[in-house]
Amino acid sequence: MATKTNNQGGSSRQQRIAEMRRVEQARDRRIKIITITVSVLIVAGIVGGAGYVVMDQKDKENKRTEALKKPVDGEKNWDAKKLGRNHVETQVKYEMTPPVGGDHHPRWMNCDGDVYPSAIPEVNAVHSLEHGAVWVTYNEKAPKAEIDKLAEKVKKTPYSLMSPVKEQSGAIMLSAWGKQLTVDSAADPRVDTFFGKYVQGPQTPEPGAACTQGVTAQ
Repeated sequence: MATKTNNQGGSSRQQRIAEMRRVEQARDRRIKIITITVSVLIVAGIVGGAGYVVMDQKDKENKRTEALKKPVDGEKNWDAKKLGRNHVETQVKYEMTPPVGGDHHPRWMNCDGDVYPSAIPEVNAVHSLEHGAVWVTYNEKAPKAEIDKLAEKVKKTPYSLMSPVKEQSGAIMLSAWGKQLTVDSAADPRVDTFFGKYVQGPQTPEPGAACTQGVTAQ
């Protein structure tokens, strides 16, 4: 009888151990399923978020590209093909003030964010425009605060330069090759648009040409 009892006791222990193992294995499976599910959700969220960022960035880039195809509101345009590009060492009579193109001196004004406190030679500045620079000019009608704001922008922008032009009609004018815009304030949103569109823009006759090692202030 003792042997039978012992056998029954051993069998019962084996059953309990087997049941515990089944419970443990079931728990492990649940934990694994939960872990995999959470991981999939996290990855999906990351991928989805990254996809949204990429799509949003692409949408912004498309809008910027479309905006660059349109003229800046209020800008004046000249036929680039009719603007001379000869190198001359004599004075040139330009049809607009400041000039936006035409024959010019063989050397350009430095335009690596250069701000000139005094008037600069037009024939050198026009050469800078040929290299893709934006030239910011102003007269005595422009408030000093606006001049200072524009100067800060120019200093941070390669392929741009700034100088006073007493004879110009507008208080503040922005010029690129064949393009010109008049504004009253540095805060005018068209200023950023003009810079974004024409600093080394599609109008540039010689894209990538230097804006350093040229003529500096006299």
